[in-house]
Amino acid sequence: MTSSAGPLLPAHEDLVVTRARPDDWPVVTGWAADEGWNPGLSDTAGFFAQDPQGFFIGRVGGEPVSAVSVVNYGDAYAFLGFYLVRPDLRGRGYGIFTWKTALAHAGGRTVGLDGVVAQQDNYRRSGFEPAHRTVRFTGTAPAADTPARVRPVRREDLAAITAYDALCNPADRPRFLEYWLTAPGHRALVRESAGGHGPAGRAVTGYGVVRPGRDASRIGPLFADTADDARALFAALTADVAGTEVAIDIPEPNAAAVAMVEEVGFTPSFETARMYTGPVREFAQERIFGVTTLELG
Repeated sequence: MTSSAGPLLPAHEDLVVTRARPDDWPVVTGWAADEGWNPGLSDTAGFFAQDPQGFFIGRVGGEPVSAVSVVNYGDAYAFLGFYLVRPDLRGRGYGIFTWKTALAHAGGRTVGLDGVVAQQDNYRRSGFEPAHRTVRFTGTAPAADTPARVRPVRREDLAAITAYDALCNPADRPRFLEYWLTAPGHRALVRESAGGHGPAGRAVTGYGVVRPGRDASRIGPLFADTADDARALFAALTADVAGTEVAIDIPEPNAAAVAMVEEVGFTPSFETARMYTGPVREFAQERIFGVTTLELG
């Protein structure tokens, strides 16, 4: 592949696809907002921190018309997101050409994605198989006191939280987390056990992040050992934004997570399907009470 200065493959008719830079991406997050995806306000820097070569944009006559990201996590796993074509230019093949160009970046890795309902049949034809539904729940954040053993994440917690996060994902992602836990507007909280050898001499039993989005605050991730740990974190995260709209993306198989948000009046507003092109390493899916992002997994 070439650098972002030139096309990565011969153009489809008048389409030229190049690697994107961070300053290219606001137009893409604008498209995502128009689709109702509610992108986070500070997401772009964190996304590019993980894999700055994994973002692609298609242009016609120099104007952006299509986009997709294929972000690599290590040697075995990648995640595809931001598959978008400007609405007035759909149906011309720009999307699939951009898709094929970008997908080469994953090499032989298994690729995951969170696919909207309208595209799931197309993803199946491209070799993606569904693993489970993910449902976005939205509602007004309730006020609550901060539960016991929940506190803000400190920089010295990074190693322990990165290790915990690795148990809950198909790949390690230390570069992403270093940004995500400390980004502007992000509020990261950790839940600790009564004993152990993690932060402050205690073991990590979960952590979560709430961040501002275009239409509502978004909680993600919310990873926890137990439903009690998840409820404690959820109460603390929502207390930070009490009285405002909040969204959280929950894997449907986690019935305890669904019950947690339904108890405070959150309702389904959007759904996707987690899909993979092949096997992924085992991870603690029962600990996922809220997906990190639909864009990067």
